[in-house]
Amino acid sequence: MFTGIVETTAEVVEIIPEGTNLTFRLQTPLASELKIDQSVSHNGVCLTVTNLQADTYTVTAVDETLRKTNLGQWKIGTKVNIERCMPAHGRFDGHIVQGHVDQTGVCTHVQDMDGSWLFDFEYDPTAGNITVEKGSICINGVSLTVFNSHDNGFRVTIIPYTYEHTNFHQLQAGDIVNLEFDILGKYMQKILKKSLS
Repeated sequence: MFTGIVETTAEVVEIIPEGTNLTFRLQTPLASELKIDQSVSHNGVCLTVTNLQADTYTVTAVDETLRKTNLGQWKIGTKVNIERCMPAHGRFDGHIVQGHVDQTGVCTHVQDMDGSWLFDFEYDPTAGNITVEKGSICINGVSLTVFNSHDNGFRVTIIPYTYEHTNFHQLQAGDIVNLEFDILGKYMQKILKKSLS
């Protein structure tokens, strides 16, 4: 379980194809605090640490993960938002994030507001996911508040701290992002569909 409050970024330094899987070696100052078998959110995708070496660690993405996320587009040098799982005694600063990406979306517009940034995103609504005005969304592992919600898109505002300390400062129109929709909203939608059928 995660909160969508990104701790830092990691840089992809090696990509190793293994059958239909990809193993990634990432470099980050946080590596010394990780342990084997630990769950870590990578751009919102929960992956297990499989190896540690000084300031690097490795994780493997299986075919299912590669098909449903943007991990297959990572290259050497890609910066990735990372968050360790939430400790049971910790504060819940974001929202409930499982690290299970629902689908990808595309950034359609970025606007510098001279103190903040507006990002617009679109997604395929046929997957059944929805956003609600002032609801929560997880984009590349970052917990954010939705506004201008519509059937296949929404807008978020990024503050300077988030812009500088996540990979949002590299995000451009046309880039593919990982989306995890609010778990409470998904359950409510499922319950309502059943009651109306």
